[in-house]
Amino acid sequence: MTLSAGLPPSAPDTSRLFIGNMVCPQCSRVVQRRLEELGLQVQLVTLGTADVLTPPGGELPLAAVRAALEEAGFALVEDPARQLVEQTKTLVLELVRYTAPTELTHNFSYYLSQRLQRDYHYLSQLFSAHEGLTLEKYIIRQKVECAKELLSYQDATVAAVAQQLGYSSAAYLTNQFKQVTGLSPTEFQRLGPGSAGRRSLDDLI
Repeated sequence: MTLSAGLPPSAPDTSRLFIGNMVCPQCSRVVQRRLEELGLQVQLVTLGTADVLTPPGGELPLAAVRAALEEAGFALVEDPARQLVEQTKTLVLELVRYTAPTELTHNFSYYLSQRLQRDYHYLSQLFSAHEGLTLEKYIIRQKVECAKELLSYQDATVAAVAQQLGYSSAAYLTNQFKQVTGLSPTEFQRLGPGSAGRRSLDDLI
C-alpha cells in the first residue's frame, strides 16, 4: 500500500490501508471488527487508516477488504492522491472535534502543511479537484457542524460554543453559522433538537 506523508511509517511486516468515511472512534471499532472477521491481524486502527499484519505471501485480500468496508459504509482508498485528500479531511476532523480550544486558534493552513509535509496551496488545489469544494469551506462546515452539536445542549451559550471552537468572538461564529445553515445559532437553538435537519459529518461534501 502507498504511504502518504504525515503518518508514522508502518512496521516492515504490516500493510497500511487507507479508509474513507471514518469520522469517529466508533468507526475505528467497526473497521477493526470487519477486518478481523476476514481473518486479518489488525495492529492499529486510527481515523482514516488501519495497519494489518501482512499475510504469508505478502498479498492482502483487497477485494474482500473492499467489499467488507463498503458493506459497513466505508471505502478502501487506493489512489495516492485520494489518500492525501482523506488524510487532510481526517486532520481537519481531529483538529475541530478532538483538540483543546487553544489548538483551534492555530492557523489551519500551517497545521495541515506541517502535518502532511505538503505546500498548503497544493493541498487546497488537490482537495478542490477531488471534492468539488474548497478546503476552506470544508473546514468551516466541520466547525459549524460541531457547533450545531454543542448548541443542542440546553445550557450552551453561543459565546461558550464560540470559545470552545476557537472563534475569536461569538459574532464570528454567528456569521459563519448563518452562511452555512441560513440560521443564526440562537435561531437554531429555538428550533429544538433535530428540527434543523442535522447533517452527518460524512455528508458535509
